[in-house]
Amino acid sequence: MTAPRSGRASGEPTQRRRVTVRGVVQGVGFRPYVYSRALAMGLAGHVTNTPEGVVAEVEGSPAAVALFCEGIATDAPPMAVLESVEHREVPAAGGTGFAIVASRTGGPSRTLVPPDMATCADCLAELADPADRRHRHPFITCTNCGPRFTIVTGLPYDRAHTTMAGFPMCDECAREYADPADRRFHAQPVACLRCGPRLDLLVPHPDPGTTPRRTHAADPVAAARELLSGGAILAVKGLGGYHLACDASNPRAVAELRRRKARGDKPFALMARGIDDIEHVVRASVEERALLTDVARPIVLLRRRARAAVPGAPVPSDNVAPGSPDLGVMLAYTPLHHLLLGLPGDPAGPRLLVMTSGNVAGEPIVTDDAEALERLHGLADAWLTHDRPIRVPCDDSVVRVCDGEQLIVRRSRGYAPRPLELPFPVPAGLAAGGDLKNVLCLAKGRRAWLSAHIGDMDDLATQHVFERAAQQLETLTGVRPGVLAVDRHPGYRSGQLTRRLAGERPVVRVQHHHAHIASTMAEHGLDGSRRVIGVAFDGTGYGDDGAVWGGEILLADYDGYHRFGHLAYVPLPGGDASVRRPYRMALAHLRAAGIGWARDLPCTMACPPDERGPLERQLERNLNCVPTSSMGRLFDAVSSLAGICHRAGYEAQAAIELETAALQAAEGHREGYDFALRVPDPGSGAALIADPAPVLSAVVDDVRAGTEPGVVAARFHTAVAALVRSTCVLAREQYGLDTVALTGGVFANTLLSSECARTLRGHGFTVLRHHRVPPNDGGLALGQVVIAARSRATRTPDGRSNTARETEATH
Repeated sequence: MTAPRSGRASGEPTQRRRVTVRGVVQGVGFRPYVYSRALAMGLAGHVTNTPEGVVAEVEGSPAAVALFCEGIATDAPPMAVLESVEHREVPAAGGTGFAIVASRTGGPSRTLVPPDMATCADCLAELADPADRRHRHPFITCTNCGPRFTIVTGLPYDRAHTTMAGFPMCDECAREYADPADRRFHAQPVACLRCGPRLDLLVPHPDPGTTPRRTHAADPVAAARELLSGGAILAVKGLGGYHLACDASNPRAVAELRRRKARGDKPFALMARGIDDIEHVVRASVEERALLTDVARPIVLLRRRARAAVPGAPVPSDNVAPGSPDLGVMLAYTPLHHLLLGLPGDPAGPRLLVMTSGNVAGEPIVTDDAEALERLHGLADAWLTHDRPIRVPCDDSVVRVCDGEQLIVRRSRGYAPRPLELPFPVPAGLAAGGDLKNVLCLAKGRRAWLSAHIGDMDDLATQHVFERAAQQLETLTGVRPGVLAVDRHPGYRSGQLTRRLAGERPVVRVQHHHAHIASTMAEHGLDGSRRVIGVAFDGTGYGDDGAVWGGEILLADYDGYHRFGHLAYVPLPGGDASVRRPYRMALAHLRAAGIGWARDLPCTMACPPDERGPLERQLERNLNCVPTSSMGRLFDAVSSLAGICHRAGYEAQAAIELETAALQAAEGHREGYDFALRVPDPGSGAALIADPAPVLSAVVDDVRAGTEPGVVAARFHTAVAALVRSTCVLAREQYGLDTVALTGGVFANTLLSSECARTLRGHGFTVLRHHRVPPNDGGLALGQVVIAARSRATRTPDGRSNTARETEATH
């Protein structure tokens, strides 16, 4: 595409400069922007995509060229994220026009692929306009919205390197694509009803074992809406995988979906057309509304309102999120979602949908069409699918607001693969994360790319997704990692897979809670020149002594850590059995505290009699009882002891329900319990021990006195916050440190996070909390990769890489 430029006076001096722009500049309309800017300023030259970024050459009067270069970042398209703009003078070439030229391939990739973006307002207006040729087109998109990361097959970002390559543009789409004045100028996913992609609705074949059959519905969306209105469960192909959807207002449909997915009581997410459809159900602050309507369109965890009838307003069934103080809500982010929820004038249909990942609990989200028919058979009553392939699995992101700031719980669609800036340059490295909420991190220089959410590594299919995600990151970034980092746990599948992939490259084993703290430090741009007081509270992490850590106070930088304090060890009887049955953890804690298993206590009553005796003998003989300092397990124990949750159907259910109860307690009844601190002699090198025995004793007294469970829960939260403050004050007195990093999955609890931050700041501490990466194991890989980069074990005295096969990061 070439266009004429304004003429220059004969003999006027000219200058030509080559401009290289790096960052998120492909797939966001940057070349059309450069083209229009150059034309408006009367400049000649060209612009192209390259693996390095967008490269332009502009020629004209020195003043115009300078103005072009100086303002290119200031006026960039809203979806672009510029990391650097470099320009240098090159010989003048003459010429009378400006062109967008074919992309250059080859060489190492240095550009950044943008995340998928929600459908923009302009496209939505066209979707609903009967006079527009894309009226009701389920794949309407433009330069400012639509799929990016999930359709990219390679770089540079052109249609040929996306899963849209199989859909040739019709003449009208091709004309728009080539028109600099059009919103779809060089929009790679551009399409219409004529050129595809196309929807299809499939239903089970009457013959068992036969492939589901097409319905040949004239309008697959209308037929799908009828099914949803009738209580059916639909598999819906989205941007990064299949969802399972049903009418959120239909309790039978929700219950059946829960049964089919083996979901237990784990909350479902809701999808709505707009904020108007959910604001009577949840409270949404200004910050939460901004997240709901952001182009990333994450699931936002919002506090429920007291049930109030609003005439005509949709109300989700109570079994959408039983026992949770929050509802996870996202707004429609694809044209297909908007069509499913109904455009103005459409027949009545569900206005709130349950939208949950298309999988059985524990498996990765389904992306392949044939696999969807097989793996979702028995889960879905019908499949609303299409013929555009999904290249990268990408679950919905989950965020919440804590003290007016964003807290990412799961970082995936809408955020991945946008990189984070590191506080110092690192050699090329790949970190494997953990086995729960697995996320990879690839880093080089001052960039760190986190993968989309991968999931829990127990499932073989998830392990395959893990390997493909590592390959995809390398392909999109051009980074070949020279060092790999894994969790120290010898049984983690993420570590085992990474060791197999390593070849001769060094593998650095990183302590779990050190990685959590380093992740917080890196997110906040700390260079590591000064240690922080790291408060790492979670469910499990492999400790240096072989115990299960999780209630840790570490004095840490990127180079190492000192275990300043931790919760007192208690036995973890039966490992996962105690995680699934919190009453076992409560009984173990009571025994460690010297408190009998009286039959009037809720946790004792919850334990079946035929289990109680073997459990007691197991604890007496210390059989299959790994010691643990886990704060997550203490939350479980108190939840059961207070009579709130005795069996956990999903991760952290007991802790979530404990937080729910605490939120309902009256403000005047939240005076806390007290931990006993066993402070070692100065210089002994021993760790401070926080003994929960007095807390448990006080909880027992309150339970026997008939104190409301919510009050017990609130007092426990206050006690934990006071423990954090006390231990940090002691660390400051001994070591002069005044910055505290709060990290680990326990700090997804906003009540605890807020209370800890408030009381710490009240005592003069600087408090670091997660905002852009999760505090849970979804943020672990970021910490691993920076620790590995700084590990002395990966460098020789002259600074070269060490070829040792496996090393420990410094303690």
